[in-house]
Amino acid sequence: MMKDDVPGFGIQDSTKQHFAIPGTGIQALLPNGDSASPTSEEVTKLYKKRWVIVFLFSAYSLCSAFQWLQYGIISNIFIRYYDVSSLTIDWLSMAYMIAYIPLLFPVAWLLDIRGLRVIALIGSGLNCLGAWIKTGSARPDLYGVTLCGQLVCAVAQVFILGMPSRIASVWFSTSEVSTACSIGVFGNQLGVALGFLLPPVLIPNIEDKALLSHHISVMFFGTAAIASVLFILVIFVFQDSPPKPPSLAQAMLQNTPESDYSYKQSILRLLRNRNFILLVVSYGLNTGAFYSLSTLLNRMITEHYPGEEVNAGRIGLTITVAGMAGALITGLWLDRTKTYRQTTLGVYILSVIGMVIFTFILNLGKLWAVFITAGTLGFFMTGYLPLGFEFAAELTHPECEGTSSGLLNVSAQVFGLIFTMIQGQILESFGVIPGNLFLCSFLLVGAVITAFIKADLRRQRANQDAARNPLAADWARGVGYGSA
Repeated sequence: MMKDDVPGFGIQDSTKQHFAIPGTGIQALLPNGDSASPTSEEVTKLYKKRWVIVFLFSAYSLCSAFQWLQYGIISNIFIRYYDVSSLTIDWLSMAYMIAYIPLLFPVAWLLDIRGLRVIALIGSGLNCLGAWIKTGSARPDLYGVTLCGQLVCAVAQVFILGMPSRIASVWFSTSEVSTACSIGVFGNQLGVALGFLLPPVLIPNIEDKALLSHHISVMFFGTAAIASVLFILVIFVFQDSPPKPPSLAQAMLQNTPESDYSYKQSILRLLRNRNFILLVVSYGLNTGAFYSLSTLLNRMITEHYPGEEVNAGRIGLTITVAGMAGALITGLWLDRTKTYRQTTLGVYILSVIGMVIFTFILNLGKLWAVFITAGTLGFFMTGYLPLGFEFAAELTHPECEGTSSGLLNVSAQVFGLIFTMIQGQILESFGVIPGNLFLCSFLLVGAVITAFIKADLRRQRANQDAARNPLAADWARGVGYGSA
C-alpha cells in the first residue's frame, strides 16, 4: 500500500523493523537492536567539488541557451539573409520547444537509471555537434543546414534543462539546495542574456550579404569553439555523484534497493500528485509566456522603435540579467525561510503586474522607460524559474528530480510553442499591445492556479524525520536492508 502522506516506521515483527520512505510505498528493512546510531555528520559529507560541478553545468547550459536565441533577436536580419518568412525564422527558436516534448520521458528515464555524468556528456556533446554543423550554414542558400544544426542543439537542451534540481539534491546540503538550483538556472539565464546582447553586436544590419556571411561565420565559429572547450571539460571533470551523500534524505534514496524502484510507478505517483500537477500548469504558463516574449521581442521593439535592433537586444539582456538577480535572491531566501508557496505566489503576482506595465509602456516612445519596466518584469518573471524547480522537488520527494523538473519543462515548452505561434499571429494582425495582453491574461490564470497549491514540503519532512530518527540514520548509512 502506498504511503504518500505520512512518513515513519513501525514494528512489523519481533526481530525486524521497517522504515518507510515517504511517498514511495518502499519499506527499508532494519535489523532490530542496533546499538550505535550514527550522527548525520558520519553519514553525510559536503565536498568542495560540488561548486565545480554546478558551475561547469551552468557554463554549458549557458552555451545551449545562447544558441536558442541567436536567430530570434535579429530575426529581421536572418529573414532577409535567408530570404524566408518570419515564421520560418521563428521555427529556429520553436525547434527547442518541439524537441523537448517527445524526448522528455526517455531522457528523464536515462537520468534516473544512468545518473548525471552520462546526461552531461550527451547534452554537452550534442550542443557542441550542433554548433559545428551551423558553422557550415553561413551562406544565403543554406537555411536547411542551419535548421539541421539548430535541431541537434534543440535535442541537446533536453539533456540540460532538467538537471539543476537533480545536481542540487545529489551534491548539496539541505541548506544549499535552493541556492545551488538557482546557480544552475543562472547559467541558462546568462546564456539567454548573451543571446539577446551579442548577435545584434556581432551581426550588423547591412545589405551586403557577402559581408553579412562573414559576420555570421564569426558568431557560429566562436560559439562552436566555446562549446568544444566545455565538452572537453565535462569529459574530464564532471562527476556523477560524491563519495558520500550531502543529506540524510539523499542517503536514504541512494540506499534504496533497485528492485523496489519502478520508473513507471514514479511517473504515476507524480501524475496523481494534485499539488504537483497544479504547479506544472502554472509553471508552464509563466515560462511559456517568457519563451514567447523572448522569441518575439525583436519584432515588438522594432515595431515601435524602427532600426533599434541593438537596443532590442539590450532590453532582452536587461530582462534576463534582472531575472538572474531575482533567481539568486529568491534561492537564498528559500534556503533561509523555506516559504516555497508564499514566495512562488508573490513572485507570480508581481510577474503579472510587471507584464501589464511593460505592455503599456512600449508605445510611449521612451526607451529608458522600456528598459526600467523590462528589468522589473525580468526580475520576477525569469526569477520565478528556479522557484518552480525547487517547489517541485519539495512537493514530489523522493521522486527523481530530473523527472519532476522535466514535466515542468515540457509544460513550459508546450505553452511556449502555443503562445509563440498565437502571439506571433496577433502581432502580425493586430499589433503589439493585443499580443502582450494575450500573455497577461494567461499569466493571471497561472497566478490563480498557484494560489490553490498546498505547501506539502516532503523533502523537508524527510530530512527532519531522518535527523530525529536513529533508525533512519542507520539505514541511510547502509545498515540493514541491502547493506554489506
